[in-house]
Amino acid sequence: MAEQIDFSDEDFISPEEAGKIVRAKPGTLAVWRSTKRYPLPYYKSGRAVLYRRSECLAFVQDGRVSCD
Repeated sequence: MAEQIDFSDEDFISPEEAGKIVRAKPGTLAVWRSTKRYPLPYYKSGRAVLYRRSECLAFVQDGRVSCD
């Protein structure tokens, strides 16, 4: 059976809040979800779309380029 997700957890944030972290507009995040252009995980509960704050921060960190 699928893992139960507690959507009441404070770690879940709205597309607006996620957009502030990854520096993209909520509409851009919607395009990314539909095209699967970038590997930013999201969760759905009915029509609501949620992101985990920790996964948004990891997404930004993964995009870091080292100039060594």
